Amino acid sequence: MVRADLHTHSYFSDGQLSPADLVTAAHAADVSIFALTDHDTVDGLPEARQQAASLGLHLIDGVELSTQWTRATTKRAVSVHIVGLGMKDYAPLNAVLAVQQTIRARRAAAICEKLEKITKRPAWDAVLALANGRPEGITRGHLAQWLVNEGLVSKPQQAFDRYLGEGKSAHVPLEWLPMADGVAAIVQSGGQAVLAHPTRNNLTSTALRQLLIDFKQAGGRAIELPAVNEPPATRAMMNRLIAQHEFLVSTASDFHGAHMVWHKLGHVPQLAAGQTGVWELL
Repeated sequence: MVRADLHTHSYFSDGQLSPADLVTAAHAADVSIFALTDHDTVDGLPEARQQAASLGLHLIDGVELSTQWTRATTKRAVSVHIVGLGMKDYAPLNAVLAVQQTIRARRAAAICEKLEKITKRPAWDAVLALANGRPEGITRGHLAQWLVNEGLVSKPQQAFDRYLGEGKSAHVPLEWLPMADGVAAIVQSGGQAVLAHPTRNNLTSTALRQLLIDFKQAGGRAIELPAVNEPPATRAMMNRLIAQHEFLVSTASDFHGAHMVWHKLGHVPQLAAGQTGVWELL
């Protein structure tokens, strides 16, 4: 049986492990096809490739792009993550990643500035250290961890509830590239675009259906199946939509580290009858 875990993170974005240690852990978890999909960077892939080759693990190049989808009827922008798999010519993708990383670094600096004013404590150097000295690698997860380390909250979720979430005092609005542009960069690089965790975007069923239509029109080929801990009704709904729109599927844990116990490496859903894994194209 194929166990494909095609959405994971290393410390090149907001994961805990190095790419090599992550690959080793995936191998130990009996993952047969694996992808490292750090947020808006592919810098960890060389290390992951080397370790995968030494272990005989089938590694697929990956990335997770942060994008925005704007619903035509409401003009409301929603954050949507697109996983790219199996890229071959990186020039189109690298052009997008350069812009994304600039946006990430600028947004992180703006959030830190707000946090410093609110808490009256220096934040930037400590947050930068949590991201291994890479400003473009800073995520809100690192900012939440800083708040925990400073004793200002007891756990990361409280950081989002009190400071970092939308409408909170240290929130900085999103300015990611349009979803269609992210999909195009992946496709032009020879990869397959996968809509990541579509049921975690806080969308109504009507909006979700329109998102899937727009994603497919943009060139998206696959949908990430709901996690194994999501309700059976959610999986049944997605199975219907996947069949209706003739999408391929991807399976994933969205593993970040031991601190997120609900995302276990290699703990992925099974395909339903009639579904085809996107890895068949890679």
